[in-house]
Amino acid sequence: MRRSIVLVVLSFLLLTGCASHQIPVRHKVALSSDSERIAYDVVGSGKTALVFIHGWSCDGRYWQQQIPAFAGDYQVITVDLAGHGHSSVGRSDYSMVAFAHDVKAIVDQERIERAILVGHSMGGAVIAEAARLMPARVVGVIGVDTLQNVAERIPQSVVDEMAQPFEADFTTAVKDFVAPMFPEGADEPLVSWVKEDMSSAPKAIALNAFRNYLERYVTGESATAFDDVRVPVISINARLWPTAVEENRKHIDDYQLMYIEDAGHFPMLERPEAFNELLKQAIDSIEEKGSKPI
Repeated sequence: MRRSIVLVVLSFLLLTGCASHQIPVRHKVALSSDSERIAYDVVGSGKTALVFIHGWSCDGRYWQQQIPAFAGDYQVITVDLAGHGHSSVGRSDYSMVAFAHDVKAIVDQERIERAILVGHSMGGAVIAEAARLMPARVVGVIGVDTLQNVAERIPQSVVDEMAQPFEADFTTAVKDFVAPMFPEGADEPLVSWVKEDMSSAPKAIALNAFRNYLERYVTGESATAFDDVRVPVISINARLWPTAVEENRKHIDDYQLMYIEDAGHFPMLERPEAFNELLKQAIDSIEEKGSKPI
C-alpha cells in the first residue's frame, strides 16, 4: 500500500513540474476586464510568446511537460483561466469571450507583441476568441485535441442531456466523462490524477463553463468565431474523434491538421515527447508564414 502511495505522489510531482525545478518561473497575476484576478506563470524569453490555455476544469499544470521543451527559445506562459487553478472565482458567467479577456489581460500586462496561442479542448474556443480580440498581436493559433468540426450544430436538448449527470452527481459524472478519453493501456497513475483533479473543480463554475462551451455549437458561434481570424490555425488532434478538415476549411482561412498517434484527449501529458515534436513543427510552420495577415 505504501509503495502504491509513493508511486502516485511521484507521478503527481512530475506532473506539477518538480522535474524542471531548475528553470526559473515567475508567478504573476493580471486583472481581467471584469477585475477577476488571473494567475499565470512565465518562463523563458524570446521574440515570440507561447501562451498555453488549458481545457475545461483543468489549469496551467497540464502544460508542465511543455515548459522545459520550449522555454529555451520562447517566452512560455501557462494560464489559469478565471474559476480555475489559482485564479479568482467571482465571475457570474464563464463564457469563452470572458476567458479570452483573461488571456488578453496577460498579453497586455506582459507587453507581448507577438503571440502564438495554444489551447486544449475547451481552450480551442478560448484562443479563437482571443485571436479576435488581438489581431495585431496573435500570429497563430494551435488547438490541441479540439476544433474537430467548428461547423457542427447540436440541439439545445443535447446540451441539457449532457449536463444532467454533472448536475446530479458532479464528481462521479466527471470521472465517468474523463475515463474514456484515454486509450486502452494508458498510464494508470496519470488517468487517476486527471480524473481526481478535474472532478475536484468547483461544480457551479464547471457547469457554467460546460454549457457556455457546448452552446456555441447550438448557436453556430463555434464557426463564426473564426470569421475575423486571419492567422494560421493548426490542430494537433488524437484519433479519438474524427476531425472534419474540409468543413473546418470552409470557416477557417488557413487550417492545418496534425494527428498524434497512440494518444487520447490529453496528448501533452500522455505522450509529451511526441506531442512536443508536433507542437514544434506547428510553431515552425506559423513562424515561417510570418505575422502578416493571410
